[in-house]
Amino acid sequence: MSEEKQYENEKEMNLVGHLSELRNRLIVTAVIFVALFFVGFIYVKDIYYFFAKDLGFTLSITGLTDTVSVYITMAGLVAIIGTLPILCLQIWLFIRPGLTKTEQKASLPYIPAVFLLFIGGLTFGYVVFINLIVPFLLSLNEGMFNEIFTYDRYFKLLFRVIVPFAVLFEIPVITMFLTSLGILTPAFMHKTRKYAYLILVIIGAVITPPDFVLQIVVAIPLIILYEISIYLSKIVYRRKLKKYEQFMENE
Repeated sequence: MSEEKQYENEKEMNLVGHLSELRNRLIVTAVIFVALFFVGFIYVKDIYYFFAKDLGFTLSITGLTDTVSVYITMAGLVAIIGTLPILCLQIWLFIRPGLTKTEQKASLPYIPAVFLLFIGGLTFGYVVFINLIVPFLLSLNEGMFNEIFTYDRYFKLLFRVIVPFAVLFEIPVITMFLTSLGILTPAFMHKTRKYAYLILVIIGAVITPPDFVLQIVVAIPLIILYEISIYLSKIVYRRKLKKYEQFMENE
């Protein structure tokens, strides 16, 4: 066998090995997701009452299958939140062989950070929704209509608000990661700050009712989050420059 063919065979075996490992890690993640889904299914009433206790009204259903939808939604929410750190860990374990020991130590804290920021975003979005958005929408009626609040529309609106917050709260982690890869720099974030502010204000306007005060209340925390991301980007960038200087000195 020629060296070229041997190299191609080794390359193919490595690719098959990586794909097999990726498949196994996805299977582990899927199994945990299903297990957590069943746990959420068992405790669906407790989860539902946790959300319903903050409301000043009772949610209604309009069809026999709506109850099934309630169970699937609540159980799915538990499964997604609980599986997120497992998914991040599996991704990290998959790419770990290609990282140096320093990179492994530096990247490992991203896993709990992603999970905690995701929970923080969900919590912040929920507080905004319950304390600001719902009262504002209820105040628009002023006794004009007979109100019937259905489960499906309520939770669609709820998830439309809290899910974007959960994603946007990942900005600091994404910023630090991209800075460590050299894709993003603090100087670039400073330069594009006004555009970033505009985008965040637009996002705040999209996920909130058409009330200027509400939109500002939502946009301000997002802008603060962006400023925090710039600060964290600076820290990562300085450490990266310091390591580069040490490397050049050793050379």
